[in-house]
Amino acid sequence: MALKTSFMVQTFSIHRKRLKPDRPELASTESGALKKAQAMSARMPGTAAIRIVADDETGELESATILGQFGEVPDDFAESLQS
Repeated sequence: MALKTSFMVQTFSIHRKRLKPDRPELASTESGALKKAQAMSARMPGTAAIRIVADDETGELESATILGQFGEVPDDFAESLQS
């Protein structure tokens, strides 16, 4: 079992007066994800930088950690990462 760490930036848009996740974007490093999320927060209602650790062979999620949040992020966002 080989674990692989990935970094993502999740943006959120408002649809029908509710925050909805957009398509996540990959980042190459943790600091890159944080910088990208912070920069994108100027144009988006909310963004989050996330670290994902998953089994490289099966794709099974080991852990998901929010590195930083900027602007408005849904209250249940952290819970949704674990499911």
